[in-house]
Amino acid sequence: MALGDTKSGPGRITPTAESGVTQPIIFGCAETTLLPAEEDLFSAVQPLGFILFSRNCQSPDQIRSLVNSLKRIRPNAPILIDQEGGRVARLRPPQWRAAPPAYTFAPLARRNVGSACRAARLNARLIAADLFELGITVNCAPVLDVPERGAHDIIGDRALGHDPQIVAKIGGAICHGLSSGGVQPVIKHIPGHGRARADSHTSLPIVDAQGQDLRQIDFVPFTALANAPWAMTAHVVYQDLDSAPATLSRAVIQNQIRGEIGFMGLLISDDISMGALSGPLGTRAAAALAAGCDVVLHCNASMAEMREIADAVSAMGAPFQRPVPDVEAVDDPPFNREETLNELNEILEPLTLDA
Repeated sequence: MALGDTKSGPGRITPTAESGVTQPIIFGCAETTLLPAEEDLFSAVQPLGFILFSRNCQSPDQIRSLVNSLKRIRPNAPILIDQEGGRVARLRPPQWRAAPPAYTFAPLARRNVGSACRAARLNARLIAADLFELGITVNCAPVLDVPERGAHDIIGDRALGHDPQIVAKIGGAICHGLSSGGVQPVIKHIPGHGRARADSHTSLPIVDAQGQDLRQIDFVPFTALANAPWAMTAHVVYQDLDSAPATLSRAVIQNQIRGEIGFMGLLISDDISMGALSGPLGTRAAAALAAGCDVVLHCNASMAEMREIADAVSAMGAPFQRPVPDVEAVDDPPFNREETLNELNEILEPLTLDA
């Protein structure tokens, strides 16, 4: 029975016979509290997890309450957020620290790679502390894309630099800092968004680079961090690899992401409601899963779109069965927020003086 046909009252949904079966979907919600229609839909669908945006984040107590509402529906649900720092941060001052953009660590690495990695790890550990206190368990960071000159600035200062080896090292430090605080990192946008000359939020980027060039630059950071627990796909066409965007390409996912790069963790699509993809949302979701994504991500909280996606995924008859990665906080020495922030500021101080 389609979810759209299970209403028992205005805007309300009765759980289907398959209630309790986890579906390979991550949904967003619209406001700072869970709406009754969302509660009904999520209870019926049982999505794997949920993602929060600025629209959902007002205060620490409010976020904890929202997270608790979501976890009453799915007790072990991963709760995701994009808290990269810089312009991509859902938690902002005055309630939360303004973390620097990722590119801050690139000039530091030109002076001393070890110091850059140390600073990146400390910064990530501070971000993890903020998230962990709110019940947020997965951070969609770090960005491992290596930007090419002339590329669209949608990546820009979200990147960790232009040297793929340095990007890999600093990215690894960020993963370590997040994991140390009990927050799972998501490496993105695999196999690389750095050459894109369009913003995949609005249109489909087409990259004409040869496969060998991709392997020598774009794939390098992802290969180095192929043991990460999560990765997010790129809505990008790599013409030398396939005619479909990576998110919908079985060839790219199986041959490059799972094959050459060797990523074996949980593969999540980028938001399937983005303008880079076309066609009905249900078709997009089914295509992403058929291509090899483990989970589809939908962020805009449109009730009609979520119902369409849920129906399409349910019709595939392939509930989520993979183990969800588990990261436990491992701090040695024990974390101290003030000391960590002071050490980070000391490392970054020369950059401030040069500015």
